[in-house]
Order: sequence, then structure tokens, then C-alpha cells
Amino acid sequence: MLTRVLTASAIAGTVFVGASQTPGRGVSLVRLPAAGIQPQASVDAGGVVHVVYFSGEPGNGDLFYATVTDAGAFSTPIRVNSEPGSAIATGTVRGARLAIGRNGRVHVTWNGSGRATPKATGGATPMLYARFDPQRRAFEPQRNLLQFAVGLDGGGAIAADEKGRVFVAWHAGGPDSKGEGDRRAWVTRSTDDGATFSREQAASDISTGACGCCGMDGLIDHQGSLYLLYRSAREVMNRDTYLLRSADSGRTFTSTKLQEWHIGACPMSTFALTENSDGVFAAWETAGQVQFARVSGGTADVGGNRVEMPGPSRNRRHPALATNARGEILVAWSEGTAWQRGGAVVWQVFDKNGRPMAETGRAPGVPVWGLVAAHARRDGGFAVIY
Repeated sequence: MLTRVLTASAIAGTVFVGASQTPGRGVSLVRLPAAGIQPQASVDAGGVVHVVYFSGEPGNGDLFYATVTDAGAFSTPIRVNSEPGSAIATGTVRGARLAIGRNGRVHVTWNGSGRATPKATGGATPMLYARFDPQRRAFEPQRNLLQFAVGLDGGGAIAADEKGRVFVAWHAGGPDSKGEGDRRAWVTRSTDDGATFSREQAASDISTGACGCCGMDGLIDHQGSLYLLYRSAREVMNRDTYLLRSADSGRTFTSTKLQEWHIGACPMSTFALTENSDGVFAAWETAGQVQFARVSGGTADVGGNRVEMPGPSRNRRHPALATNARGEILVAWSEGTAWQRGGAVVWQVFDKNGRPMAETGRAPGVPVWGLVAAHARRDGGFAVIY
């Protein structure tokens, strides 16, 4: 059973970009402001949609934050990164991640670019973080959270909740790493709304490794458990999807293999998590196919509940998830995208039992290094941002 949406906070003032309405299940397409790519969206407890996106030169660009209405009107963008050119879009997997915390405070993390400061230990690539100031008018100066687990390549994850907890995760080998086979997922924790963070701790077992140029995703459910998704790199050929879950504020984790993928290369893939009243749901790519499953509760929920996207295509990448009050789930993804190549946005709505509703939608226009985000609208329909 699949049901209801997550939510988070607000800001206004509009710059209209525009949304196109799609017949069927009420899916609208929303284009980012000019030259914007790689959106991440989160909806707050008041139904306000918060978006972070990238703009600029792919290797050394900037992140912008805005809210967006159901009609596709964006608020005046606010730059997230305090140091110009300190974000990276190249490869699609290294971009910003967004979470909404206590009292609607916005938290953003991202891989630093080659020119980003402050650097991590020994001048290494930093895992950067910024949060809204108390007045919600600007972001505080960016900070590096990576203290010793250096070797950042693929993208990280962030999760926050109303208790003031903020978790930032990434995968890296650390200073003594010999390759992907000994990389691990690491987590740093804040209990004061991001004012301070702990020294990072390993979340995954070293035996799984971690796919160097793949992304992650994170979420805190309504029970307070932390979920993280990442891809392994065991014995080079095993690029499996793993779920990490912690019920004790990130101190210990259980690990569940969601699906195997035998490929002797880095697929540069990303993940998505969402929650409704029936549980937590994850979406991922395996061998060019996108699927989703209920993952709360562990392995018992996954095997029989995994739902693949309909149709013959095997070039599906970078899934996004959204769910509404009726328990319907939207899965959106990109097709045809590759290194330095854009593609199409595709989506499918499922009922709360995982059955497809209406036909699969498709539209051109995902730019180079682009991916898509999704959210439920106030009217119960869905929007896909790209």
C-alpha cells in the first residue's frame, strides 16, 4: 500500500517560468529558470515547494534556491553558495541535495568544485554545507563538513527533521584507501539545526565498497529513522543497490541489499527516497531500468513489492519520486542522457497498490548534465521540474 506526502516551509515573490499541464493524471511540467539544471525539490508542512538548482559553468558554477507555485512561478532566486563557482554539475551525480528541518529551515549540501573553499583536510575536495539564516533572507557562509574521510567523488545526501537533527552523508575511502573496493558511506550528525556537526562516522561495511562516481540519497521518516541509499563496488563487478537504516540517530546502521547489478564500470547513477503513511519508498536504476519499492521494515518489504517502469526502454536514469494524499506515486526519470548529452523527461503515475495509472508521459528537453525532480501539488496532482 502506498499513501501520502512529506512536507516542509516558505518564501514568496515571483519570477514566472511556466508550467504545462498534461492530460490524464494531472502531471504538470515545470521548467527551471534560464540555464538552470539539476533541480532538487522538497515540500514543507504548509505545502510550499522548495527548489535548489545549479546554474553556470558545469565545472565551477553556482547553486540557487527558490520556491515554486503549482502554476510554475518561481520566487526570486537566492544564491546558496557564498563562494562563487564552488559547485559542480559535471557528471550529473555531484550536485546539491536539499532538506527541510525544524521550523522550516532549509539545509543544502553539495560536492565542492575544484576552486571551492574551504578545502577538506590536505586540500582535498570538500563536502560543503549551507543553511538559511534565521531571517530566511540569505544562506549562511558555506562550510566544509569533511574532516578526515577524504576521496569525495560521487554525490552525497542530506536529511533533516523537526527535532533539529541534520545528517549529511557521502562515500569515500579515507586517506588510506586503495580504491572503490574499500570505500564506505560516512555520516556526520548535527543535533542543533546545523550549527555544529560531529566528526564523520562510517555507516556502511567496508566489505561492500562504494561506487566512486554514483550518488546517494537520504531521508528521516516520521518514526525518526534515518535512511540512506548508495551503490556498492564489491570485487569491481558488483554494483549493487544498498539501503542503510539507523534507528538510533546514525550511531548504528542495518544494511539491506535491494538489488544486484553485475557491471565492471561505474554507472554514474542516482537514487530517490520519499515517505507516505504506508512507509518509506526508494527508487533506483539497474541496467538501464528504473524501479521503486517500499523499503521501510527491511528485506521483507522489498522483494515482492519492487515495481519496474513499464515499456521496453533500457536507457532509464536518475529517478525522482513524489506521492500524494491518495497514496498515488509518481516516478519520473530521464532517458537518453549520457556524458555531455541531454535527453527526455519521462514519468509514470502508480496507484497505491503499485499499478500504473494512465499512460507513461514523455517530453524532450532535459539538458546536458540534467536530471529531474518531482513533487505533489496542492490539488493532488503532480509536477515534474527540469
